[in-house]
Amino acid sequence: MDKYIIEGGYPIKGTLMLSGNKNAALPCIAASVLTEEPVTLRNIPEIEDVVVMFDVLRNLGGTVAHPDAHTWRIDSSGISNYEVPEELARKVRASILFAGPLTARFGKAILPPPGGDTIGRRRIDTHVLALQELGARITLEDALVFSATKLVGVPVFLDEASVTGTENAIMAAVLAEGTTVLMNAACEPHVQDLCRMLLQMGAEIEGVGSNRLTIHGKKSLHGTEFAISADYMELGSFIGLAAVTSGDMRIEGVRPDDLPPLKVGFSKLGVTWKLEGTALRPNTTGELCVMPDIGGQIPKIDDAPWPGFPADLTSIMTVVATQAEGVALIHEKMFESRMFFVDKLISMGARIVLCDPHRAIVYGPSKLVGNILVSPDVRAGMAMVIAALCAQGTSIIHNVYQIERGYENLVDRLSAVGAHIKRDKE
Repeated sequence: MDKYIIEGGYPIKGTLMLSGNKNAALPCIAASVLTEEPVTLRNIPEIEDVVVMFDVLRNLGGTVAHPDAHTWRIDSSGISNYEVPEELARKVRASILFAGPLTARFGKAILPPPGGDTIGRRRIDTHVLALQELGARITLEDALVFSATKLVGVPVFLDEASVTGTENAIMAAVLAEGTTVLMNAACEPHVQDLCRMLLQMGAEIEGVGSNRLTIHGKKSLHGTEFAISADYMELGSFIGLAAVTSGDMRIEGVRPDDLPPLKVGFSKLGVTWKLEGTALRPNTTGELCVMPDIGGQIPKIDDAPWPGFPADLTSIMTVVATQAEGVALIHEKMFESRMFFVDKLISMGARIVLCDPHRAIVYGPSKLVGNILVSPDVRAGMAMVIAALCAQGTSIIHNVYQIERGYENLVDRLSAVGAHIKRDKE
């Protein structure tokens, strides 16, 4: 394991280019299983979760080439194994995304329980129920076993707007016989990316970007070349970094359609920006200030399925709130363990009251000081990096593998804009 050593309090200045969306890359990698023809994926982030997903593909019998940075060529014609290895499944939650395409194309998939971030209970019921509706038989012993002679399109109402559950249902339905109507579907930008890739492969999907998808099944799909969209979670992280360090930062590769939900949350803490084409410059000339609700009430920053404020950015917003004048309530509705990282911020000097597993009241501004920290998950780990960069003194962050599962080449990129951060062996 490696660690980060961070000297806080230095100005952040320069340009950062957004990487490809991790949460779009992972389902698109799994979707390559749906065709016998080669698939080329571009703008794939060079991160740990991507490495594991390609290891799964190789283990299944697919071949993978990496001709250029961020470009991968996949050939799934040789797949003859339908079981995801337990040691790989434990490393990445997205391993469950192979359930839909393997069942749809081969009629069988064996998946051990998936791993991933420790942020609370993460149900797999939506995946199971959706594939059952389409005709798959599922048993659970040491692993989930999916089997199907034939998948048939039907109306499917998802019991929750699960992103990966929606993605598995979509990938199963594109090869099902007849028409599937997915209701209460997740519609995040990464789900839209998956749909666009499948459309290029010959799938027929109506309603992309909405929570109601109509999918007309095809007998087969063909290969394609597809570019992953920019990562709006990384965008939100960099906006938060600029805000708390008063950094003069330019963020390039922005998709304007991703900004409205982010604006809802950041504006409550006084964070604004200027957008010029696909380049965003956060406004850091003034002091951060919590914007009270009408009547002077304490504002609430809460998450919701898209187009609500993204749950993955609540950790970042908690750090930003520690540097804003006023009181804010952070309400993370979706995962009951994600807010437990605030004890690390409190140890740095933040004034936070953790009301319960989902809610924290933040009083700002607080002067943060460096400390020894441990990253529990991808987003909380990035939040700790941001807190360390705006703190006085030295911070050491352990378990940085968790951070690098979601952020590409982070040390070099932040160093290039003035951050005093280095990676070292434990």
